[in-house]
Amino acid sequence: MRILITGASGCVGQHVAARLLEQSDAELILWLRDPSRLTAVSADHPRVRLLVGDLREPEPHAEVLATVNRVIHTATAWGDPELALAVNVVAVKQLLDHLDPSCLEQILYFSTASILDRQLKVLPQALRDGTEYIQTKAQCLEQLESHPLADRIIALFPTLVFGGRVDGSGPFPRSYLTAGLVEACRWLWLARWLRADASFHYIHAEDIARVCAHLALHPHEPNREPGQGALRRIVLGQPAVSVNQTVAALCRWRRTWRPPGIPLKGWLIEGLIRILPIEMTPWDRFSIGYRHFLHEPVSPPERFGLSSHAASLEAVFEDAGLKRSGRAL
Repeated sequence: MRILITGASGCVGQHVAARLLEQSDAELILWLRDPSRLTAVSADHPRVRLLVGDLREPEPHAEVLATVNRVIHTATAWGDPELALAVNVVAVKQLLDHLDPSCLEQILYFSTASILDRQLKVLPQALRDGTEYIQTKAQCLEQLESHPLADRIIALFPTLVFGGRVDGSGPFPRSYLTAGLVEACRWLWLARWLRADASFHYIHAEDIARVCAHLALHPHEPNREPGQGALRRIVLGQPAVSVNQTVAALCRWRRTWRPPGIPLKGWLIEGLIRILPIEMTPWDRFSIGYRHFLHEPVSPPERFGLSSHAASLEAVFEDAGLKRSGRAL
């Protein structure tokens, strides 16, 4: 089997590649821009082949792309609207155009759970008020739903992703959320006094990799998820936790006293936004009002008969090397 992984030097991409090398005899085609960022997988491994280049320029790799059996598309872009559109929408279409349907068995396409409502439908606000990243992910999903290869596509929607170490050590890159744990500890003195009515799912990159390997190494099947079309939608996450539970867990981990709290009412949120150095986008304001980013069903590794690497927040903190006291690093 020949498996293409895009965004192969990223946090999720490297976890997936390492897992597939360990659990299969597949040949891995790793598409990345900078080979020096490949830290958890050896570029010299006999079953690893690198495609070095920009996802927006697939033509130099056309011959190889036409031979792959499975695709795990993790590459993405954000920050610049033109770049996000080019990578998250246009380049996806170009990639699919370069695949040979007679060889292709399956595509695992990575999106984000932020664009979905509780029933896994696209939020209208994602297209209207979303950041360039959110909008382009929603646009691409709509296009894939009607693509000729839709019945071979599984769209994966990670929730909040942890991965790597807070200090940047270790073989795997640090996710943005794990890096944010340090900042969260700096604001814990304030957060422990507040109570927020909000909740979310999260997942560790290793658990994403376990699900990906399971899907990629089993025969592709027609979508049996109720209420969906040919394209299967899977939200990757652990059972929901509330913001209050998260702050409480962080206080316990950091051995910090958590006093009785002040409910975060609308007027108090507005006041904090004005006082603190916070820039608000339309999507930020929607998220504050929406509050509960929950999904049904949500799929941890256990839904596929697997076990989780980090099924609790405490396991996430431990894996990230978050210190119990003193400086978070």
